[in-house]
Amino acid sequence: MNKNRIFALVLIVIFALLGYSLYLSQTKTNSWFARFPFVLGLDLNGGTELVYRADVSQVGPTEINDSMKVLRDVIERRVNIFGVSEPIIQVEKASALAGRNDHRLIVELPGVTEIDKAVELIGKTPLLEFKLVSEEKPKNQKAKVGSDGVVTIDATSNLNPVFIPTALTGRFLERSAVEFNQTTGEPSVSLSFNKEGAELFSKITKENVGQILAIFLDGEVISAPVVREEIRDGRAQISGNFTPQEAKLLVQNLNYGALPVPIELVGTQVVGAYLGETALRAGVLAGIWGFLAVVSFLILWYRLPGVVASIALVIYIFISLAIFKLIPITLTAAGIAGFILSIGMAVDANILIFERMKEELVRGRKLNDAMHEGFHRAWLSIRDSNISSIITAVVLFWLGTSAVKGFAFTLGIGVLVSMFTAITVSRTFLYAIGLSHESKVSHFLFGAGIKNTRQSDSQNQTNPNWPNP
Repeated sequence: MNKNRIFALVLIVIFALLGYSLYLSQTKTNSWFARFPFVLGLDLNGGTELVYRADVSQVGPTEINDSMKVLRDVIERRVNIFGVSEPIIQVEKASALAGRNDHRLIVELPGVTEIDKAVELIGKTPLLEFKLVSEEKPKNQKAKVGSDGVVTIDATSNLNPVFIPTALTGRFLERSAVEFNQTTGEPSVSLSFNKEGAELFSKITKENVGQILAIFLDGEVISAPVVREEIRDGRAQISGNFTPQEAKLLVQNLNYGALPVPIELVGTQVVGAYLGETALRAGVLAGIWGFLAVVSFLILWYRLPGVVASIALVIYIFISLAIFKLIPITLTAAGIAGFILSIGMAVDANILIFERMKEELVRGRKLNDAMHEGFHRAWLSIRDSNISSIITAVVLFWLGTSAVKGFAFTLGIGVLVSMFTAITVSRTFLYAIGLSHESKVSHFLFGAGIKNTRQSDSQNQTNPNWPNP
């Protein structure tokens, strides 16, 4: 008994400190806890959402996921340069089970409420491609290869051939830089590929000596060199009628990130700051009223066990909010709805336990034995119901859109945390109370609901240890 009380006291201290830290993180902006704010989605914070469709038709099936990850990283790097506060950039694949099979990039820009400005921030990030020419090389094509194996490209020639895509694209670009010819002072742009890109470049140049390898930027030919020999070091050079400003801009765009696949803007959404604030206030208010309604029911119907369950529910809320901060989880209106729903589901386990306790008391068991048996017998039902809820959350997260995923994620976390609070916290607190003797007080405190005379008589005949109410 003393062991349970010490453990219960430790739990109260730990979770009281957790709740206090959550309070400080929201009220004291200069505190250490404020380093972990809640991340709010656009529907709560206001801003712009841009949805792009990625064209992966030219990418191998095994490389699609890697290409989409590179695309996300490129756009995130691009947006971060402009100082947008906490942008959210994610890729989304529509499942074939949902009737679609396209790949999308979702860009959320909090605080940016002008679509034109948002699109401008994303910018026209260049798509860099290398393509072979199916026709014979024109005689006036200008290109040269230096002694160090670097291709020098002249983009001034007029070509109108048919181009064949290669596997080498901007996703393999490691860096680019502006260089100046020491004799003429003309600027050029050097390209350096990563290890995988260098291997591809070496293979392409080895197999196409004497052929034109055109460089495309956003679908336009910017240079068309002739491959003179195999290039193994993964370096190339673009030269032409660049001004220093043009060369610098091209390098800047390439270093910001050449897109591995083309993207097309297919949808936009703007949420005003006032509308987002209103939605957030409504969600918080709904959560408070829902919590008060559940607590009132628990205390009125289950009395002392209901008080214990209410304390466990407060701890459940503290743990869930801390997880939302630490992961962090982007809270949307749908996510808050999932969290509010999980508050109601969090007491399901307690209700099953308390009802089993009541049944054991009616059968004649003593209070302490009824508590142990109630937790033991209710576990199977709690396990099965929570597993079914977790499966539902996983399916929704797998097949749903970003909004549905937020709902499913918060619901799934809520179910997992509720199992801990119901089985561990509630049991510890009940055992710590230590009402082992039978009395009218214990009968009242652990009675459930409103019993009529017939029910009370039946209980007294079954359990003579309990006094008449």
